[in-house]
Amino acid sequence: MSAPSSTVLLTGGAGFIGSELVHQLLAETEARVVNVDALTYAANPMSLDDVADHPRYVFEQVDVNDREGIDALFAKYAPDTVYHLAAESHVDRSIDAPLVFVETNVVGTANLLHASRAYLDGAAGAAVKDRFRFIHISTDEVFGSLGPEGKFTETTPYDPSSPYSASKAASDHLVRAWARTFKLPVVVSNCSNNYGPRQFPEKLIPLMTVKGLAHEPLPVYGDGSNVRDWLHVSDHARALRRMAEAGEPGSTYCVGGNAERNNLQVVHGICDALDALRPGDTPRRELITFVTDRPGHDHRYAIDASKLERDLGWAPRHNFETGLKETVGWYLDNEPWWRAILEGRYQGERLGVRAE
Repeated sequence: MSAPSSTVLLTGGAGFIGSELVHQLLAETEARVVNVDALTYAANPMSLDDVADHPRYVFEQVDVNDREGIDALFAKYAPDTVYHLAAESHVDRSIDAPLVFVETNVVGTANLLHASRAYLDGAAGAAVKDRFRFIHISTDEVFGSLGPEGKFTETTPYDPSSPYSASKAASDHLVRAWARTFKLPVVVSNCSNNYGPRQFPEKLIPLMTVKGLAHEPLPVYGDGSNVRDWLHVSDHARALRRMAEAGEPGSTYCVGGNAERNNLQVVHGICDALDALRPGDTPRRELITFVTDRPGHDHRYAIDASKLERDLGWAPRHNFETGLKETVGWYLDNEPWWRAILEGRYQGERLGVRAE
């Protein structure tokens, strides 16, 4: 096989969004993909079993907090694109253990930025320097909570509510600082809630799916009125690829699915999909139980992705209702993937019940 046309270094590739991006890059480009993952609790190597032997796929078990290890990867692989997805990402866990989020999301990002700068200032060739991009994947949660009207844009002021969103806000600021001070060619992405295959079952959609399949109570925070904009993970991965291909260095792009739904609507959709695919004696909607809301729970998020659509020609391909049914179907068809998690490091328990 001829040498790959480019090398992508992707952190967090054994996670939910990262594994989707790995699959797309291997299937639809000629790039060599170097997956850098510490394999913490939310990573699942099973998500990449089908590409483990791919000739353009490399796995390196390195933590972004390992500064020397990250430096060594740049020297070894000479990437021309970095996708930084490695992060602690669950709000409830950030309530229970906030300092872990600071270490990974803030310090880990700083380590990766430092390594990228040193690489470009040192061993990287002129051609690599010209095309190098650092794509930093963040969240709409950095903007805080919206009222009943309006949407987040690239110029919305930051107002994070949780340790998770505060740590991601801090990492965004670091990335922009490296761009302005050191001229690192970065692109920042702020995305809405993702859904789709291979999502760790502590998150709403897979958790409700596996609990509903077992006819267990379906805990919904508060009255279920909190609103999110839902983005299919494959649409998100395509957006990230477009940012790497054509995004303006120093720019920010908001990525959304144009699919605002409140949590109760989402759980109703999961229940109805389960009833259609695996009928039971009673409708799954009867399993819904309202539980005490989590501390600092933002009420509404919504994304205006018009800049991304206008400047880079991207648009979401998935309709939420269809995408949700397909997602539920994936979990039903891939029980060994999530069963191994529920029998090991996470048993579906609630996290983040109290603020520290």
